[in-house]
Amino acid sequence: MNSFAFVPPSAPRLLAAAVSLCFAAAPATVSAQEAAGAQVAQVLAPVVITGSRFDADPALAPIGATVISAEDIRRAGVSDVNSAIRKVGGVYGRQSLNGSPDFDLDLGGFGTNSSQNLVIVLDGVRLSENELSTAILSTIPIDTVDRIEITRGGASVLYGDGATGGVINIVTRNPGKNTRRGSVFVEGGRFNAGEARVSASQAWDGFAADATLGHQRTDNYRDNNEFKQTQFSGGAQWFNSAGRVGFRYEGARQDMRLPGSLSQAQFNANPRQANTPDDHGSLDSDRFTVFSQYRLAGYDLAADLSYRKKTVDSSYFYDGGSSVGTSDSKQIQFSPRVRRLGEIGGMLNEVVAGVDLSKWERTAATADAEQKSKAFYLRDELRFDTAHQGRISAGVRREIFDKNFSDPAAFATTGYDVAQGLNAWELQASYMPLSGLTVFGKAGQSYRVANADENAYTRTLNVALLPQKSRDLELGVSYADASRKATARLFRHNLSNEIFYDPTAFANVNLDPTKRQGFELDAEQRIATDWAVSAHYQYVDAKFREGVNDGKQMALVPKNTLSARLSWTPANGQTADIGAQWVDSQRYGSDFDNSCSAKMPGFTTFDARYARKFGQWEFALSGLNLTDKRYYSQAFACQGGIYTADGRQLKLSARYEF
Repeated sequence: MNSFAFVPPSAPRLLAAAVSLCFAAAPATVSAQEAAGAQVAQVLAPVVITGSRFDADPALAPIGATVISAEDIRRAGVSDVNSAIRKVGGVYGRQSLNGSPDFDLDLGGFGTNSSQNLVIVLDGVRLSENELSTAILSTIPIDTVDRIEITRGGASVLYGDGATGGVINIVTRNPGKNTRRGSVFVEGGRFNAGEARVSASQAWDGFAADATLGHQRTDNYRDNNEFKQTQFSGGAQWFNSAGRVGFRYEGARQDMRLPGSLSQAQFNANPRQANTPDDHGSLDSDRFTVFSQYRLAGYDLAADLSYRKKTVDSSYFYDGGSSVGTSDSKQIQFSPRVRRLGEIGGMLNEVVAGVDLSKWERTAATADAEQKSKAFYLRDELRFDTAHQGRISAGVRREIFDKNFSDPAAFATTGYDVAQGLNAWELQASYMPLSGLTVFGKAGQSYRVANADENAYTRTLNVALLPQKSRDLELGVSYADASRKATARLFRHNLSNEIFYDPTAFANVNLDPTKRQGFELDAEQRIATDWAVSAHYQYVDAKFREGVNDGKQMALVPKNTLSARLSWTPANGQTADIGAQWVDSQRYGSDFDNSCSAKMPGFTTFDARYARKFGQWEFALSGLNLTDKRYYSQAFACQGGIYTADGRQLKLSARYEF
């Protein structure tokens, strides 16, 4: 119905089982001098970064990126990717409306449309939706994740539509030759929560296969908020010193109960109650990907072909009637690309060019929607000073969208059919004037187009919204040595035609000019041999900069968020981890003119985990919202439209590795 409405999940279907192939490409050759220079940037945790949509040389890692390793994930004890991004990566997330672990992630303070202003990528394949729904990360087996890279700020040159807030890149493990690993995981806890997961992988000399099967369920904190999910992921791969080729299947089935929103009075009386005790939904999702990467005559060639099908069912009940709906959506993506990594006059140079093609379509009882896009991008990065790690890059992208929509039963018209062409560009530079100290900057233009749900409810029926454009600027400084690392950045997004739901018009609209500007700080410090502390702080000022609401604050954007973690990792099989998050007060979702006399209250929550290993076994006790704080992060009316956040959750788990 609007830009914050939950589009409930889909019809029952049997999960198919399949396999997938991944391949380990050979790295580009770099001179010994370049390799030695790269060591300075790797003082904390040497990892391979894919900032250019290829397995990149560490000397060309994304500037200012946050990297979450598999060890970070294990130590924090998170059981899904979304939680890892929030708990370890410091990304603010809002409670999901359907009881799933897939919180709305927010990079840069984009409020109710945060999921539409960031791009999530899994092994090179875009997961972000062309609908008003979040990317489904809970179906990605956490045991298969090698690292998660969080790049904040505009990135439309490489990733296209919706990358104004940034990019979250999830990279799964590539097995080494002749290796084998597996695990069995079980967990139980409060609110009838339970999870069981088994995974295994085997690699030979040139071939590898893996599979993961899992099931989880919980009643959640509120009444009528049960959530169940069964998932399967499997793959296989052939690889050699020149490259890799393969395919992967991921499937999931979700069933959920939908408790609805509460008024402030209802929340105060009993935050666990349901306002819609009979509403429910289901979702089926299947994704099949074929991918390859090969090195030929000094060039890296890569391509991904992905097919995804999703079915959503929903049943809503109200006084005097009900609403039952089903929709099916399909998406095909094809992304061939090429890279040349080599030396020019003794300087390391990386040139990347590629094409992104996609087709998305959705059918429902009365309405059909389709979007096709084709894009070309080119990006060049040069490392011009080895001693001071000077880097400069530039890139451009051109993308054309063809969108159509038809809902004759509702509007008795043929809907709309529109083509929209958009350009993105970026300039980046960094320099290390002193050992370990790097200054960097980025300027560019990013964009997003309205999705099918937004274009279905506009102020003028059957008239598609204009594309949203953003002028992006970032300046920052980073310092790292063997025991500490800190990155600070100033950012600004000046947006025109921002796409948003306007509660005064009861429609999705192009807003008057808006802006997001602020400051971010990431820091980590080893304070003793066994102890480390990390923190992420964000200040964001989000407001209108012209029009009738000039100077008014945007809704559902906290000015300040702070998360911090303390980790204990002695070498005796024990680990402990405790974290805190503080979120400032924020405007209610409908408060465009800032006339509501109240704000959503700020809140602070704590979580912790203790684990102990005994041989191949690990046992852990973990807790979320340890003080049982009553709070909410989603509220779409002035002191109303409230979706209660989870209460205290305690869990006990066991893992066996073989």
